[in-house]
Amino acid sequence: MGSGRIENSFSDLSISSTGTGFGSGSGFGLNTDADSFSVKPKGRPTASATAPSKGLGMKLGKSQKTNQFLESLKAEGEVILEDVQPKLGQSRTAAPPLTDPVTLSVEEKLNVTLKRDGGVSNFDVQGQLSLQILNQEDAHIQVQVQTGDNHAISFKTHPNMNKELFANEYILGLKDPNRPFPTGQASDAAGVGLLKWRMQSTDESIVPLTINCWPSSSGNETYVSIEYEASSMFDLRNVVISVPLPALREAPSVSQIDGEWRYDSRNSILEWSVLLIDNSNRSGSMEFVVPQADSSAFFPISVRFMATDTFSDLKVTSIIPLKGGNPPKYAQRTQLITENYQVVQSEKLANMQMDFRVLATLSLLVFINLASSGERDLGNPEFDRKKSKLEDKARYGSKIEGGGTHGGGNQGGQSHGGGAVIPVYAA
Repeated sequence: MGSGRIENSFSDLSISSTGTGFGSGSGFGLNTDADSFSVKPKGRPTASATAPSKGLGMKLGKSQKTNQFLESLKAEGEVILEDVQPKLGQSRTAAPPLTDPVTLSVEEKLNVTLKRDGGVSNFDVQGQLSLQILNQEDAHIQVQVQTGDNHAISFKTHPNMNKELFANEYILGLKDPNRPFPTGQASDAAGVGLLKWRMQSTDESIVPLTINCWPSSSGNETYVSIEYEASSMFDLRNVVISVPLPALREAPSVSQIDGEWRYDSRNSILEWSVLLIDNSNRSGSMEFVVPQADSSAFFPISVRFMATDTFSDLKVTSIIPLKGGNPPKYAQRTQLITENYQVVQSEKLANMQMDFRVLATLSLLVFINLASSGERDLGNPEFDRKKSKLEDKARYGSKIEGGGTHGGGNQGGQSHGGGAVIPVYAA
């Protein structure tokens, strides 16, 4: 019924029956950005976090131009860490060319929004099975598959596929059995979509990775404890948890971490990386200290990872030749990746902030439009004063009439280094 074998592939990032990696034209991409990390392993004194560097995560040479580049970054206030990157794999690794006659790729993309105080705001899994055939003589085939017992998943076949055949026998074949599947060269790995599926839920127990963030202020400092809890359903690889920080002059002081960390000073983001989460480390934590900041400054937290198992548990069991002879050899490649995975503040607060900003911006546009139409004198000091107030409200998201401010404290909707802006509605 066809020969295939299961082995680690995608540069050890997925399960495969032979061969490796998705092609660039398939619409499937793996973004690990692993080599962008300059890391601090557990136990290393944090005092060296701001020490001069011998590298920036990428393996840079020791040329004069490189040294000048690093010096210019330091002159701009860039924090350069002295450690080299972990060997997490190549950044945006290009898949090797296809070598097997038939390749079937299973990919699921995960979109999750978790609430800061617990619960699931959005959980959406979208998957696809695609087929790539190199040679015309192997194009007259059908694909036998099996799925797991996840009844929450809804499958849909391609319009050209025989829906009844799949519904009754889990066989994927064209409506016209005399018609061959499209073929392509090894360099053209776009493939043909055979089957799609989707799963949605609000059940927090099926979430692969949950994040808890606990900021607390003491004096002029804010202490932040972050922990992760991973489900036993998946082993997660190349996990990166990105925490936004208020604008800092120096890297944060990381006192404890299970894994490695990197501070992106240009974007003011602390990245916590764990190479592999399995049964040996289903939970982990990180603690760091920054100058005093509002708790909203540390959200939203973004997460990315990949796994070699999927929610559908879809597997190819055999290739059925329709023109006689032996079935072609085939490779199966499987991966689960995050497309958008975040921990956010209360949606009500976030929506309120957005609504106020939109309202303030529209008010400013209407006021300027009336003035430019001759109904207001642009040289009038009273007009300039009102225009300046509206611009402030649009920029800072706070209402300054009635005694409110936008300059400091919780009353002013101060933005903390990219954190949420909290508008104040004066009475």
